[in-house]
Amino acid sequence: MTTNVFAIVNPISGAGANRDAAAARTALLRERFGAAGVSGEVHVTERRHHAAELATEALDRGVHTVIAWGGDGTINEVGSVLGGTSAALGVVPAGSGNGFARALGLPRAARKAIDGALLGVERLIDVGELNGRAFINIAGVGLDARIAERFNACEQGKRGMGPYLRIGLDEAFRFQALPVEIDLDGERIYSRALLIAFANGNEYGNRAKIAPHARPDDGRLEAVVVEDRSPVARLWGSRHVILSHPERAPGMTFRSIQHATVRAPGALPFHVDGEHGVAERVITVRIRPGYLRVRVPAEGGVFK
Repeated sequence: MTTNVFAIVNPISGAGANRDAAAARTALLRERFGAAGVSGEVHVTERRHHAAELATEALDRGVHTVIAWGGDGTINEVGSVLGGTSAALGVVPAGSGNGFARALGLPRAARKAIDGALLGVERLIDVGELNGRAFINIAGVGLDARIAERFNACEQGKRGMGPYLRIGLDEAFRFQALPVEIDLDGERIYSRALLIAFANGNEYGNRAKIAPHARPDDGRLEAVVVEDRSPVARLWGSRHVILSHPERAPGMTFRSIQHATVRAPGALPFHVDGEHGVAERVITVRIRPGYLRVRVPAEGGVFK
């Protein structure tokens, strides 16, 4: 029988210390495959980048729907492979913040998310690129990249909102911003930026909204430049992001763009969907409109 659906499960995302998560998620997927009358397989990731390898296998076999069960990092791995193909991405959110799932208005409950991926409709969304690396939700340069680096170093089972906030609090007093030259679709900005976000979706996760006007299907990114400030002012200003109205914070620049370049005299820490890296002096960003097919519930979400 031809496999129509290929599910990729990260057994660690959102599972804490639950050693039975992989078995429970596999069982639920198989149950929903049966209820929907589809032929499906379930594969569990075993290491970093394994999700991308499995997604490549699914493409090679001609599967038309690939479900990623995990956080934004897992979704990034799978979506980066599926972009530009006829295969569609389904998402079962299970990460620390689930920013991408929230940006699309996807169900949080696993059963509903699976059914949406199996029985929903296909939509085309945009994909961003930072120095050639794809991002589905948000890429960033500066403070959020440093926070992502430290958060990723936390032991599995010891992640979540608490550790994220503690790291953010610590970095509010430690992070040193670099002077940068930013080109946003030809507009030149010189800044000592605390962070620069390039948003396809509008939030990091957990309702922490950084880009109020970002939409994943408008062919553009929302660039957000946050001017540096004192540690206390950093903390005070961050409340606007946490409370989902970043436009009220002082020292914020918002632009709708398709291309950007960031230049600095030294190394530039960055992240793509929470996966950190470092670039030497120059970062380039662009949008690929309508590059990725996603399967979403037939009603609701950002596409209604």
